[in-house]
Amino acid sequence: MNQSGILLQSDTNELEIVEFQIDEMDWHGNVVPCFYGVNVAKVREIIRLPQMSRVVNAKPGVEGMIKLRDKVITIINLATVLNKTTGDLVADRVVVLEFNNLMVGVLVHSVSRIYRISWKNVEPPAAAVHSAEVTGLVKMDDRIILVLDFEKIVAELCSESALKPLDSLLMHRSETNPDREKRTVLVADDSLFIRKTLCSSLRSAGYTVIEAENGAEAWNIIQQTIQKASQDGSDFKNHIQMLITDVEMPQMDGLHLTSLVRKEDSLKDLPIAIFSSLASEDNKRKWIGLGANCILTKPDLPRLVDVVDELTA
Repeated sequence: MNQSGILLQSDTNELEIVEFQIDEMDWHGNVVPCFYGVNVAKVREIIRLPQMSRVVNAKPGVEGMIKLRDKVITIINLATVLNKTTGDLVADRVVVLEFNNLMVGVLVHSVSRIYRISWKNVEPPAAAVHSAEVTGLVKMDDRIILVLDFEKIVAELCSESALKPLDSLLMHRSETNPDREKRTVLVADDSLFIRKTLCSSLRSAGYTVIEAENGAEAWNIIQQTIQKASQDGSDFKNHIQMLITDVEMPQMDGLHLTSLVRKEDSLKDLPIAIFSSLASEDNKRKWIGLGANCILTKPDLPRLVDVVDELTA
């Protein structure tokens, strides 16, 4: 098993990122290096751009399609997605990504190396960066690496992967279920796009939802709730009935968060669902072993309310 697989199956609170560049030109025609990163667990391979076919009436950012062995995959031009002025710079490297049971390629100018870092060293994006497309930043000695939200980028460009409230979810709005109004779900996800999708679906169904931008913030909320419950002599589950967490998050990932929760005597029975694009069958087994009650992938969104109903009943 490779190291990235080990990191995805434990609570080391570490990740490996592939660093790549999407450079741009300034007003004077000078090249401005720009550094980005993606979790190596999402990277299938890195190739030179082969012959590409254009897509008719494609959305801006969809460059075309290529045939990669037995698959036809969409190629996304990240320079276009990020509104970069690239002049004559040529992007001829393709980082092939696989997640959410979907494979896509992204055009980049160059790929440098892989770094193993702690999630503690990944900071939430500052207001000055492309916050809609960036979920975190890594401060290196001489540069900053921006970690991109590929779930959002791909969902907006590839309709088959889009996450949105579906008709099957909207049915819950008309159902009479006053018990949901008494239940609170804590949702931790660094992607604003994913978090809003999850929370709006749960709120539409009648649940009270507390949002956290990363695992560290969620753990702080949990600790404060433990203290509050201790002070008023109540049970923790009178305040929060379930935790839903992503895996990839700045400061603290969802696996470490799950491990911390399970080490607390008062939280041993708190239902935990891990909602991640990296949920392979092997990872699912390992994450259940860490203490998760349920593993969902992003395409499983229509099941979300039913799962929460079952686990909080």
